[in-house]
Amino acid sequence: MFRFAHIELLYLLAVIPVLAIIFALMMRRRRLLMERFGNIELLKELIPAYSPARLRLKLWIWLTAFACLVVAAARPQLGSKLREEKARGVEMMLVVDVSNSMLAEDFEPNRLERTKYAINKLFEGLQQERVGMVIFAGEPKVQLPITSDYRMAQAFTKRISTSLIAEQGTDIGKALELATLSFSSQSGQSRAMVLITDGENHEQDITPIVEHAKQEGIRIYCIGIGTPEGAPIEIGGEFIKDENGEMVVSKLGEQMLQQIASTTEGAYVRATKQSIGLEEIVKSINQMEKSELTTVRYEEYNEQYQYLIAVALALLVLESFILSRRNPALKRFNIFREE
Repeated sequence: MFRFAHIELLYLLAVIPVLAIIFALMMRRRRLLMERFGNIELLKELIPAYSPARLRLKLWIWLTAFACLVVAAARPQLGSKLREEKARGVEMMLVVDVSNSMLAEDFEPNRLERTKYAINKLFEGLQQERVGMVIFAGEPKVQLPITSDYRMAQAFTKRISTSLIAEQGTDIGKALELATLSFSSQSGQSRAMVLITDGENHEQDITPIVEHAKQEGIRIYCIGIGTPEGAPIEIGGEFIKDENGEMVVSKLGEQMLQQIASTTEGAYVRATKQSIGLEEIVKSINQMEKSELTTVRYEEYNEQYQYLIAVALALLVLESFILSRRNPALKRFNIFREE
């Protein structure tokens, strides 16, 4: 495969015909001035060293060198190869609640923003692990496929908001089911989920889904974010109210999260205002048995610009040796076919 890394620089090649036209106009002007001065054939006799052919040759050599340098600056590249890199680590799927209840402000500035900050800090400390992310409310969505590109993971984390899921609610079961299917391999891998939620499950019984995850060898670590006392939910400057006009207060539901963690031999951590609990969870995950992870990477393209630079330098050296006037010592060779 051939490509230019900076193809926009090739627009500079448009300068070449402009320079050629300017040179042709200058040569024509010079000839007209000479004709006004006197008979052109007589003037040639008076200035035998004058050589238009040499000037034209020097120009075209210089323009060719310029073209080579422009193309070299655009960095022509040839070919790319796939390379497999192997390392030992754990695949970790983050399952993040983005329902409206995560906007409760018992954590500053709210539960969701505090969670995003903690996840970004987590990515800064990872090394061999591969991570992915599922977000959920009434429906789940894969926000980030399994990857070892932590910068991309941080970029996707910054985009998390409650508006990414149209259907509101909190369906933890569907989220865990989708996360189970989102690992890069369905067997033979060290796999863990980190569920971050306030624990308010509004949907079906999740016991079969948790049991299935256990059978697949997936450990689920749960982080409960919120306080047992709870906090109201404010959206657009107004607090959410129920059908009776009472203010909705979102409280932390720990019992279900503790059950999920216990069933899958994971762990449960209640987030505090000082620490979400991700660091403690990662320490536990690091104690899991590591498996061999294979990552497919593209090798860098082979650069070809150095050959063009060599040609350009050789042409510039050649151009410097060609005199703009005839050399009497070389006159008998008539290299430029001059009369």
